[in-house]
Amino acid sequence: MPSHQNPLHRGFTLRRVPLVAALLGMLASLGAMADGLRIDPHADLLYRQALTLLEQADNQNASFSLKAGTTDQDLAQQGQAIGRTLAPAVSLLKKAVELDHPVARYRLALYYMTYLPAEQIPSTACPLLQTSLGQGFAPSALGIEAWCPDYRESPAFAKNLDHIPGMATRYAPYFPQPAERLLCNREQPKGLAMQWGRQRDYQAEIYRLQGNSNPDLRQFYWHKAVDLNGCFTVRQRMLSSHP
Repeated sequence: MPSHQNPLHRGFTLRRVPLVAALLGMLASLGAMADGLRIDPHADLLYRQALTLLEQADNQNASFSLKAGTTDQDLAQQGQAIGRTLAPAVSLLKKAVELDHPVARYRLALYYMTYLPAEQIPSTACPLLQTSLGQGFAPSALGIEAWCPDYRESPAFAKNLDHIPGMATRYAPYFPQPAERLLCNREQPKGLAMQWGRQRDYQAEIYRLQGNSNPDLRQFYWHKAVDLNGCFTVRQRMLSSHP
């Protein structure tokens, strides 16, 4: 916790008053308990190891392009190569999820959303997304919007959206993050590739979702989304609603 935000720090010199340092540490620990987020260090290591493999798979996919003469065998070999990279990544993510890692939950759900048949996605991805969002990780809200309609309409979803800003500091090191589609951006989404967003881009998405579900406060939330990152989709809808 920065010293200027801690009233107990005012008027003290920590080097001269060790008790204050101990007290500050205790308060930080209580803060971690209050926001409900305890990321196990081993889980975080597993997540970081998985991240390296996921990046390798992304690079493999990006380096492959369809050219004249590309055969089904070429496509199969490319798919097998990516699969060999993804398999250990998924295994690591599952282990991190077992240790309650909220970001690993999102990335595992994103893997299911990308590679599983559509009919299997709600049952596999939605429980992961719901728990991750409940832990304050904003990107999971977009997966819920796309694949979890029952939860999307629930009071629990709206409540979890309200809690996102309070978790911003803790999750800052985990951005940028990919998503199937980011609707809040300065540019219109193009193509089918994953889009990567900063933390502020996902907060703009949260404002967009809050505006969608709160007609009375829609303009308030939508203006916040546009002010934050220029949210393309919201800006277009706001313009179209005015003659």
